[in-house]
Amino acid sequence: MNSGTLLSFLALDLLLVCVPGADWAYVIANGVRGRSVGRAVAGLVAGYALHTTLAVAGLAVLVASSPALLSALTVTGAGYLVWLGWSVLRRPAVPEADAQGAQDTQAPSGGLFLRGATISGLNPKGLLLYLSVLPQFLVTRGAHPPVAVQTAVLGLLHMACCAAVYLTVGLLSRALLAARPRAARAVTRTSGAAMLGIGALLLAQHTL
Repeated sequence: MNSGTLLSFLALDLLLVCVPGADWAYVIANGVRGRSVGRAVAGLVAGYALHTTLAVAGLAVLVASSPALLSALTVTGAGYLVWLGWSVLRRPAVPEADAQGAQDTQAPSGGLFLRGATISGLNPKGLLLYLSVLPQFLVTRGAHPPVAVQTAVLGLLHMACCAAVYLTVGLLSRALLAARPRAARAVTRTSGAAMLGIGALLLAQHTL
C-alpha cells in the first residue's frame, strides 16, 4: 500500500464524511443544545471502530458475500434513520433555556457516547464504506502488508477523518447557531428530513 493509494482513499473518504447525514445531525443537535460535542463524536468514532474491527476480522467480507444478511443490516440501519429523522422533525434542537433544554444539557455523558456509537454503527453510509468502498483500495498482489493490516490502516484513517470533520461541525454549530433559535431549528429540521427521506428510500429499495 503506497502513499498514492492512501491519498486516494483519504480524498474519497473525506467526500463521503462531508456529505450530511445521521452523524452530522447528531453532532449539530448536541452542539446547539450545549451538550458535550467531544463525547458525542467519541461515540460516533467508537461505532466506526467496531466496523473496523469486524472488517479486520474478515466479517465484512462474509457480510458482503451474503445478500440476505447485508439486506437485513441495511434495512435495520434504514429503519433507525427513519426513526431518528422523525424524532428530529418532531422536536428539533433549539438553544432555548427552558426546563427540557436544561435536562438535555445535563444528559448523562454515557448516554451521549452510546447513542453516538449506535448511530454510526447502524449508519447505512458506514456499511457502504466498509463493504463496498474500502475493499477497492486493498492490494492483494505483490509485496504488500497483509489485507488485515491494510484494512486496519484504512479504517483508522476513516475514524480520524470522522473525528476531525464531526468535531468541526459540532463546534461550528454551537458557535453559529447557539444564539439563533430559528436558524438552529431550520438546520436540524432539514437534517431530520434528509435522514427520514434517505431511510425511507433505502427501505423502499429493499422491501419492494
